[in-house]
Amino acid sequence: MAINMKGKDLISINDLSLEEIYQIFDLSKTLKEKQLTGEPHRLLEGKTLGMIFHKRSTRTRISFETGIYQLGGLGLYFGPADLQLGKSENIHDTAKVLSRYLNGIMIRTFSHDDVVELAKHADIPVINGLTDLLHPCQVLTDLFTILEKKRKLRGLKLAYIGDGNNMAHSLLHGCSKVGMDIAIASPSGYTPKKEIVDNSQKNADYMGSKIVITSDPVEAVKDADIVYTDVWASMGQEAEANERRKHFEKYQVNSELVKNAKDDYLFMHCLPAHRGDEVTDEVIDSANSVVFDEAENRLHVQKAIMALVM
Repeated sequence: MAINMKGKDLISINDLSLEEIYQIFDLSKTLKEKQLTGEPHRLLEGKTLGMIFHKRSTRTRISFETGIYQLGGLGLYFGPADLQLGKSENIHDTAKVLSRYLNGIMIRTFSHDDVVELAKHADIPVINGLTDLLHPCQVLTDLFTILEKKRKLRGLKLAYIGDGNNMAHSLLHGCSKVGMDIAIASPSGYTPKKEIVDNSQKNADYMGSKIVITSDPVEAVKDADIVYTDVWASMGQEAEANERRKHFEKYQVNSELVKNAKDDYLFMHCLPAHRGDEVTDEVIDSANSVVFDEAENRLHVQKAIMALVM
């Protein structure tokens, strides 16, 4: 039975039920099929999405802007200098004003607390396009892509190698929600936040899956169905790049490391990739890599999210 998600915010995968996650996947599949066959699917005719960007973007901007257009709506882009948000107008007042003009808000920014506050005061759905804490739309896309390729999620093992950042956090939320095992290998000082791990462990216990946090990439990748990595220095951390490289040099996903995964493993990366740092060309360009299918699916999954909540 379909669940009514209209008006619901999408701030964290941890806020979604398993039924809601699969409802997103089901609609994503339908919309992808319609897109590929050229069948119109203007589910948001006349609706307007405000897109707030405080960080540069390739995939997030293009997929949301193209997606709302294909759904029959309009996307309005607001860059860092375009709104009074957080400058001469507080978040409460901005949220109330935008709610009078728009049908939904997507925001890609630094502070997760700002997104939570925006959603608290907005009378329209708010979609988290990325914060320094979480990246839920990306991980919902990742899980949808795995489901396409492997035909199941529950019981699979995902190994994440690298920084315990927003990607690691949302992968913990997502994998534990759907019953996937997840092993995260990070150097000391760069592990995921304890509260995220603890919340995800509750979901894992309920679903009967495992969470492993380790400093050993080989242990994490052992018998993995999916090997995932991300950049060592995220946007806003450029000044730390050289220092981080020293800590992460043993965490490169290369042909030697992936020998420990299953032969039919999938390689995934949220992109952009810093080739030669966190991943080698041999891996990202291999037959096991699905990074561009993953990137394409941002369009279909985010269209499903917008259609359901708007």
